[in-house]
Formats: sequence, C-alpha cells, structure tokens
Amino acid sequence: MTGTTAAPWDRRSQGCELRLDDLHASLADPVLESMTFLNEVSGAYPDAVSFAAGRPCDDLFETASVQRCLDRYTRYLAVEQGRSAERIRETLLQYGPTKGVIGELIARNLAVDEGIDVPVDSIVVTVGCQEALFLVLRALCATEHDAVLAVSPTYMGLTGAARLAGMPVLPVASGSGGVDFADLRAVLDEARRTGLRPRACYVVPDFANPTGLSLSVEDRRRLLRVAEEEDLLLLEDNPYGLFDDGGAPAPTLKALDTGRRVVYLGSFAKTALPGARVGFVVADQRVGDVRGGPLLFADHLAKIKSMVTVNTSPIAQAVIAGKLLESGCSLRAANERAIAHYRGNRRVLLAGLERRFGGTAASGIHWNAPAGGFFVVLTVPFVVDDRLLERSAQEFGVLWTPLRHFHDGADARHRLRLSCSALTPAWIEEGLDRLAALVADRLTTRSESREAAPCTATY
Repeated sequence: MTGTTAAPWDRRSQGCELRLDDLHASLADPVLESMTFLNEVSGAYPDAVSFAAGRPCDDLFETASVQRCLDRYTRYLAVEQGRSAERIRETLLQYGPTKGVIGELIARNLAVDEGIDVPVDSIVVTVGCQEALFLVLRALCATEHDAVLAVSPTYMGLTGAARLAGMPVLPVASGSGGVDFADLRAVLDEARRTGLRPRACYVVPDFANPTGLSLSVEDRRRLLRVAEEEDLLLLEDNPYGLFDDGGAPAPTLKALDTGRRVVYLGSFAKTALPGARVGFVVADQRVGDVRGGPLLFADHLAKIKSMVTVNTSPIAQAVIAGKLLESGCSLRAANERAIAHYRGNRRVLLAGLERRFGGTAASGIHWNAPAGGFFVVLTVPFVVDDRLLERSAQEFGVLWTPLRHFHDGADARHRLRLSCSALTPAWIEEGLDRLAALVADRLTTRSESREAAPCTATY
C-alpha cells in the first residue's frame, strides 16, 4: 500500500475555518470587544470590589415580584380590558404584535412621569433599549454617506449598534455643560463638507453614561432649536432620569419637543426589572410614502424588528405592565426606595473621594460631582488602561472602567469611571480604600521613575 503524505492542515479533520476579514467589518472593531473584556475581568476577579458595573442593585429586586406583577396584569386584562380567558392566554403565550402589547401603559407612564403625550401607535416595545437603538440606526442608514453624531464620551452600546448598522459615529465634545454647541456646529459642517449626511445626534440629557453630565433646561431648548435648523433628529436616551438628588426634575427633550425632532429611547432595566429585557422607542415622526398614505416612523421600525426579533416576549412585557399598574403607571413612585439607595450611594462615593483625595487637585487628581445617576469620573495623573485595570483587580482587589472604552480622545488616557449603583455604602468605602492604595502606588512609581531618569541635558 502506497503511503500518502498528510497535509499540514486537513480541512476535513479541523472543520470549517472562517476568516475574520470575510465577516462583517464591525466584528474587528475594538468597541465590540470592550464589553466582552470588561465582563471577563469582572468574572475573573469575583472577590474584587466592582465600581465597573453600571447595573442596578440586586437587593432592589425580589423573585416573588415576578409572579405578583404577572398576576396584576392578568387581572387588568380580565377586569379593565374585559378579555376572555382565551384572549388572555393568547396575549400572554403567543407571539403577539410586533409593536408589543403594553404600549398603552407605557404611554400612560410617559404622561404621568415625564409629561410626554404621544399616541400609542408611535411606541414600539423592544428587547431592551439596545434593540431600540439598533432599529433606529438601521432605519436611518439609507446609504454609506449617512452618519450619526454622539455627545462624547458616549455609551459604548450606541457606538456598537452604529457599527452593526454600518453608520460612522461622529463625536461631539460635551464641554462643561453637557454639549459643546460650537463643536456640534463644526462637526455638522465638516461632515457635510466631506460628503456625509448627518441624520441624528445621540444624547443622554440626564446623568449621562459615562460622565454623569446633565443638560440645563436652557441648553435642552437650544439643542432642539439646533436640530430644527440643521434638519437633525435627536435620539434621547433616558435610563437614569429618575435617579436625581431631589428638587424639580428637568423636562425631557421629548417633553419639550413640539416639532417631532426627538426619538425617545426608554428602558425598564434600571426602573423595573433588568432581567425582563424590555425597552421601547417612541417614534412619532411622520414618514411620507409615495406608494400610499404617511406612516409613523414607528411603523417602519416595527418592520425591521419583525426581521430581527419578531416580537418582544409577552411574558416579559406582562411583568413590566404589572409593575406599572401597581404604581398607577408612575415609575417615580415605584422607585422611591431605589432613588433613595442611589442617592445615598452617590453621596457616600463623593464624600469618600473628598476624604481620600481632597486637596490633591494640584497633583492632577480630581473628579466631577453629578447631581444624579450612577457614575462619577475620576481623573488621575497617570495612564489608565486595560493593563492597569487587570493589575488593579489582581493586586488591589478593585475594579473600575477605563474611559477609553467610551471614547478615544487624549484626555481619556487619564480618566476612569466609577459606578456606585450596585454596591452597599460599606463596600463603597472598602473599594475606595483599595483604589486609594492603587493611586498611591502609581504616584510613587511615577515619582521614582522621574528620579531614576538619566539626565539628557547638553551643555
């Protein structure tokens, strides 16, 4: 029998191998790797105190509430809607309409909590707010010239969704007030000069992720005027608006929107139940169609959704609906305990930073003090990157998020995001002690490096 020389690589034995450059270009984009990396680091160091996770506090949720809320919605369907047992079973257990089954209750919630008055058919219930982002961007991306602006630093989920939709993201400086309007105009002008068509600008007006910045009421009105003048949509994301320090909340952009310039993105992850994965989009803009009468933008988003997720789980929607019904459709009322928790944690974090780093501004250590939300940004005089994060977790037992995961500006190299949402006050204090030890170590290393550096002066 004549022997044969085995190929150095046998396709049949190894199975199919794909080339990355034969897949969608977004899969090679670092932004899609950020979330995976951060999750892996957190998973590898479960005993570390984590300021990295922007998740709600586990103690604010209880397993029993799922069945209670489901029962409450079932009673609503039977008593207030007058549905038969067969109709209720179909509503809860079948696929259901693409736009969702709880749009009426979401509309009531928006009216009660935000003063937003929109028709039910302008609401599409989505699988979390992330799907809502993707649907909007996919619909707006008509050609390779379409682009989306984003106030920077921005939520990495927006950047990732835009990559998947094939849209470039054009960063707009945030400035000290939340939006640098001069830079916004400059970015729009430059984009158009280079052949791009800016379609929308993504903004989180209340306690933005990652910076914690908020827009004043005056700047909200100004942003709406700019959108009108520049023929631009505003994509308003509002996951943190309830979690303020008290006082009269600022109106949302959508509440101020008289020209239908705002597409409103909502999520129940922070305010009701993250595991339900229910979000929504309000898209009440009219879309002309030469083939028929005008439809709402929401109708077109539903077309895309029908090809992506078909519909949002009716069971998950029912749990959220029950939560809304329990509180008269006011999530502000339903979240009194959560608001107090996050408010208290934020105060502990800011006071703890002051005790440990107060008076160090001259050495390059400072932080902002948001009036709400989950996040604080700390600036330090050394490079903050993924390597330092891993060392921080391994040697000091504390996790945080390098700001470079949210934008690639030069200032991001020295900034990190601290989230106080998922911790207890005691763990915040412990975590700050560990963070202070890391900072002291880095400052000592920098000082020793400067002293050891050889003299390079020439005479």
